[in-house]
Amino acid sequence: MSKDMISFLEELKSNFSYDKPVTVVMGNEAADLDSMVSAVTCAWYLYLSDASSNPFPLINIPRADFKLRTEAVFLFNEAGVNLDLLMFAEDIDLLRLKESGNLKLVLVDHNKIGSDQENLIDTVTGIIDHHADEKTYPSSADVDIRPVGSASTIIAESFLKNQSNSITTPLCTLLLGTILLDTVNLDPAAGRVTDDDEKAAAAIVKITGLDQKILFDKLQFEKFNVSSLGSYDLLRKDYKEWQFGSVKCGIGAVLQPIEKWIQKDPDISKACDRYLSERNLDILFAMNAFTAPEFTRQLVVYIKDEALRSRTIDFLETTEMGLEKLDIDNEGSCLFYNQKNLGISRKKLQPLLKDFFEK
Repeated sequence: MSKDMISFLEELKSNFSYDKPVTVVMGNEAADLDSMVSAVTCAWYLYLSDASSNPFPLINIPRADFKLRTEAVFLFNEAGVNLDLLMFAEDIDLLRLKESGNLKLVLVDHNKIGSDQENLIDTVTGIIDHHADEKTYPSSADVDIRPVGSASTIIAESFLKNQSNSITTPLCTLLLGTILLDTVNLDPAAGRVTDDDEKAAAAIVKITGLDQKILFDKLQFEKFNVSSLGSYDLLRKDYKEWQFGSVKCGIGAVLQPIEKWIQKDPDISKACDRYLSERNLDILFAMNAFTAPEFTRQLVVYIKDEALRSRTIDFLETTEMGLEKLDIDNEGSCLFYNQKNLGISRKKLQPLLKDFFEK
């Protein structure tokens, strides 16, 4: 049996085979920190409980997208986990496993399987989650769904109760960091923390001596730290798109000032053009939001079609967004604005655009 979680992860890839039963522990398609950590730590727990279940944690996104989750990159490194050991969407062909009759699926941090993976629903044998129970899984599944602040809390409880001898600092760094980030450092004012989260976090801190405040502050910083990302990755880190009639529109949220972005990449338009083309977009926006020192919003507009650009700009400049054009010398055809109305987020811009383009 593996000595610790790191050793378990190191052995995974060499042990994988489509020709023997596999229990895949998988987070949701959004793959936030809780989904990733839950998958890894739950798989380790299942291995300790019954190594014959052959558990493999799967992070449910392509490997290339992992670097966009800057807080996850930080926390796994902080826990001493070599990122090359993690398994991503392209590493396991779930349909092939199912067709061979060798797939058992454990869902963590979600209880309704994503639309792209619905054909795997009958292989779900277990669920650990903290969202509303949608009851779309097989009735035979072993389910633990509770309204705690983090799915990692439920897994931490299992270790504390049943596998206390296997509790190590790397494991606890992952679990505690995730619980703290999900509950805003156990702050009741955030409306996410429960007694179970507080108890699990307190027990981990007592056992390991981890500093709760230092770990949370580092995670919170890294969550918004985009200094390592180029323009293309900045656009897709936090991205949503919509079809407004005949117009396909994408909006990325970028957590830094336009001026700082251009200083790093004078030709933002090149990345915008690539992203617009790859996604078959008509319009691409970047909504920049940051605090330096006051909270500020800005807007980047990239539209190749001149008539559509003119029509869209005329509309945007008359909305309540309070746009003020920035006189920025850049190498491409992006337009840059300060946004005086700080209340217009992406969530509120979307219906404005929908009404305009579909009227």
